[in-house]
Amino acid sequence: MRANNAVPDPPTRPWARSRMLNVWVDNLSMQEILSKLDEGIVFTLNPDHLYHLQRNKAFYEAYRKADFITSDSKYVYWALGWIGRRIKEKVSGSDIVPSFCWHHRDNPDVKVYLLGAAPGIAQKALERINERCGREIVVGAHSPSMKFVGDPEEIARVIDIVNASGANVLIVGLGAPKQEIWITEHRARMPHVKVFMGVGATIDYEAGVVKRAPRWMTRRGLEWVYRLTTEPRRYWRRYLRDMEFFVLVSMDGLGLYKSPMRGVDGEQRTTR
Repeated sequence: MRANNAVPDPPTRPWARSRMLNVWVDNLSMQEILSKLDEGIVFTLNPDHLYHLQRNKAFYEAYRKADFITSDSKYVYWALGWIGRRIKEKVSGSDIVPSFCWHHRDNPDVKVYLLGAAPGIAQKALERINERCGREIVVGAHSPSMKFVGDPEEIARVIDIVNASGANVLIVGLGAPKQEIWITEHRARMPHVKVFMGVGATIDYEAGVVKRAPRWMTRRGLEWVYRLTTEPRRYWRRYLRDMEFFVLVSMDGLGLYKSPMRGVDGEQRTTR
């Protein structure tokens, strides 16, 4: 395969990573992630993220600061295999959050805070997670206003709330690319938080207000069909623009893809 001279070399990790367009995906199973996730930023890659990663410099820079990047989509997982960069499994945000909380259900040192979703939803998710885990692993929850990410005063108030809660894990569900950019911009203001996760609609799922697709659909990569039929107004534009993903992956497989973020990347060379 020809070298792609517009994508950076992979960040150093003690495990393998595979490139998908202009980002790197960790080749880790769910259990491996849970065993390693003591600190760091977790982002979950899907075709919609890849769409924005070709256009949004701040989003791209946020992704470069992530410590763990998983495949949130069967299509990302399958595409990596198709172009010869297979990873072990799809690990979505909606699976990481309940698995992480269950994994640490008997670990009193892990304290989680939920930030995101509509008013009252994060609190409902808190109650359901704590009931399932048998302890108050989630120590607080807050649903910010729609103007949150652009309001310095509200951001300062929320950061004070998170810091006062004693949480050392922050699960953020503001939607991409807002949540990823917000995490990387403000993580230093929450020194006691060791783990940050950007997980989209996962708080809604944990609250039970949005139903996940049946397992047989997620296993076959048909979760998008379920979402589109149950919430068409929310998702139709997203899935329409995701068609670009298949074109870019084909170009990547042929060695023709070049990252549009050249001002960020420079001209570092990679063959993977």
